[in-house]
Amino acid sequence: MKLENECSFKETVFENADFSDLELTKGHFIKCNFKKTKFKEARLIKCSFIDCDFMQASLNASVGTGCAFTNCSFIKAGLFGAKFDNCKMAGSNFSEANMNGITIIEGDWSYANFRYNNLKKTDFRKVMLKEADFYGCNLEKAVFTGSDLTGAVLSKAKLYGADLRQAKITGVSFKDVDIKGVHIDVTQAFEITQSLGAIIG
Repeated sequence: MKLENECSFKETVFENADFSDLELTKGHFIKCNFKKTKFKEARLIKCSFIDCDFMQASLNASVGTGCAFTNCSFIKAGLFGAKFDNCKMAGSNFSEANMNGITIIEGDWSYANFRYNNLKKTDFRKVMLKEADFYGCNLEKAVFTGSDLTGAVLSKAKLYGADLRQAKITGVSFKDVDIKGVHIDVTQAFEITQSLGAIIG
């Protein structure tokens, strides 16, 4: 099946299709099945994917610009070297996905599920990450400068060398987080101390 600019599909099965090197602008997809589909080195511009399933799909080295992937499943998907520039990924599930070398430029990743992923050295600078779930993730040397982590889950995550300075951490519980070696600012030091139950003043 061929995908053309400004195409629109609903509840369509694209399983095992090969869209490698695809260049697509303003495509619109609702509840579509992209399981095991190849999007290697594809370039997607202002496309929207709502409630779509990308389980075990390959998006390695693909580029998404101004796209929306809301409430999508990327379980066990390949995102190696992928780039998401100002994309809305809210509510999507990246459990067991290969996100090594991923590039994220701002955008909204609120409520996303990253559980147990290896996100070492990932740059989340200025990314919206409200209530995102990083439980058990490797976030060593990750950069969160200027990001919004309000209500995010960091329990059991590896954070050594991570940079949280200037990030919003309101509502984040640090009771089960090892903050040794984490870069924080003065304001965050107070918030973290309070989340651990201390009374200041």
